[in-house]
Amino acid sequence: MSVSLRPVAAPFVAAAPAGTRVRTRLRVSGQDEAVLRAAGAHLGSLAGRDLAARCAQGRLDAKGKAASRVRRKRALTAESSSRWAGAITRTTEDQVRLAGQNLRAGASGLGARIRRIEVRLPVPAGGKAGRVRGYANGAERHAKMVRLQVLRARLAGVERRLEAGPVRVVRGGKALLRKRGNLAAAGLTQAQWRAEWEAARLFLTADGEKDKAWGNETIRWNPDEGWLEIRLPAPLAHLANRPHGRYRLPGPVAFAYRGDEVAAQAASGAIRYDISCDPARRRWYIDASWRTSPVPAPALEDLRQAPVLAVDLNHGHLAAWAVTPDGNPAGPPVTIPVVLAGLPASQRDGRLRAAISAVIGLARQRGCRAVVIEDLDFADAREQGRERHASRPSRGARGHRYRALVSGLPTGRFRDRLVQMAANAGLAVIAVDPAYTSRWGAEHWLGPLRERVSPVPASGHHAAAVVIGRRALGHRARRRAGVTGGGRRISRRRAAPRAPAATRATRDGRPRQAPRQPPRWRKTATAARTRPPDQAAQDRPGPPTSQDHILLVQ
Repeated sequence: MSVSLRPVAAPFVAAAPAGTRVRTRLRVSGQDEAVLRAAGAHLGSLAGRDLAARCAQGRLDAKGKAASRVRRKRALTAESSSRWAGAITRTTEDQVRLAGQNLRAGASGLGARIRRIEVRLPVPAGGKAGRVRGYANGAERHAKMVRLQVLRARLAGVERRLEAGPVRVVRGGKALLRKRGNLAAAGLTQAQWRAEWEAARLFLTADGEKDKAWGNETIRWNPDEGWLEIRLPAPLAHLANRPHGRYRLPGPVAFAYRGDEVAAQAASGAIRYDISCDPARRRWYIDASWRTSPVPAPALEDLRQAPVLAVDLNHGHLAAWAVTPDGNPAGPPVTIPVVLAGLPASQRDGRLRAAISAVIGLARQRGCRAVVIEDLDFADAREQGRERHASRPSRGARGHRYRALVSGLPTGRFRDRLVQMAANAGLAVIAVDPAYTSRWGAEHWLGPLRERVSPVPASGHHAAAVVIGRRALGHRARRRAGVTGGGRRISRRRAAPRAPAATRATRDGRPRQAPRQPPRWRKTATAARTRPPDQAAQDRPGPPTSQDHILLVQ
């Protein structure tokens, strides 16, 4: 029975990021911290009030959103300023829009799980209808019937919220709010949680203005003199140490990383500043961000003229291998560790950036113009959850471990970070379809790659990286084409040489439990085989003298 494979999408070059964001630390004194906290808390209370008013209005069309924002901005201006009010209302609209997207994504996921259960329920327990398998036993089938009712009730509630319009947004983050109910599991005291909660709800964001000095009227940084000024809200004007209600930090402020770009943008265009606090380290940071002019992506055919670095993202490490334009791996394979489990968000991001820096350095060392990754997001697995039933485990301990593994893979963050950092390094990023890369890598490449003399042994992940690189270069997963048929006498002599046949192995390199195959037939004896001695001529029997032999000859 032939099994149809899903079509493989064509590779494409990822677009360069349309914005830039640079962070530096602020060296603040006790008085500076008190002023920043007072301004952030006051503006944060205004942002919370504005968010509550916008959420209560529900779904609005374009004209309704514009009119609502004008009214809310006018009400906030009296207690802050026109520019602070504009930043608050803009942030509120972004939060409401994102909350609506998350609500619709939740409804889509619930619908996918319901449909999956409805497909498998009509099949008898332990049976099969076509390519759809029933549940293992009656107990599991009954549990899925109960779960189906629960999912339908949850979907009905989400649909009612979507129809009504109002959304729910937690300023400070729902994850941090949930930690309040179990501080022991979160490893926090009540004072520590309160400090994180208040820091997350501060609002010190100022949108840039192109026609204003240094690109911003509310938060202004002078790159020549290194000072930073903040326009305080009207009720806090008495805390200002500069004219026009401004407060200047006495310490110098400098962007050590890409500071020349920040200075050039501040002198020529609009630039946005975000001031945040890390209560665990008692540090303050400022982020500068601005839009960049879109740079056209290089043509895929031009990138295929040079080697590419193929990267396979896995749990705990990256498997990388450089692939030449003719589709052959060059140099030894490389494994880059990426251990992210059990780490806070800041450390996870730092380790991910370090791994990407190693990838970029390896690409430069191998003379590559592009880095190839899989366009992988586990959309079906994340959407269907434990109801997903395919080649991946979906239930039991194995299913639980698989879902934990999928949720721990930073696919989106890795893709975004790689595109940003590669663009800064002058490299392109090619995304390919992830279909069958691991399976075809183990089938066609794992055995030949292990026979190579290399200080680093190749694994199934490295074989998958080779298939990823070949797919970006326009080659098939198979090693070589143009092989003659197996039924001809010259089938052992191929029209085009290729590597020896791959051994059957799993993705981790362990041999599969396959039935024993008969030995290959050889036409002549091998050189190592002991040949029998030649017979003497006098020992050979002569022809028979009987008449029967004459008749047979005739």
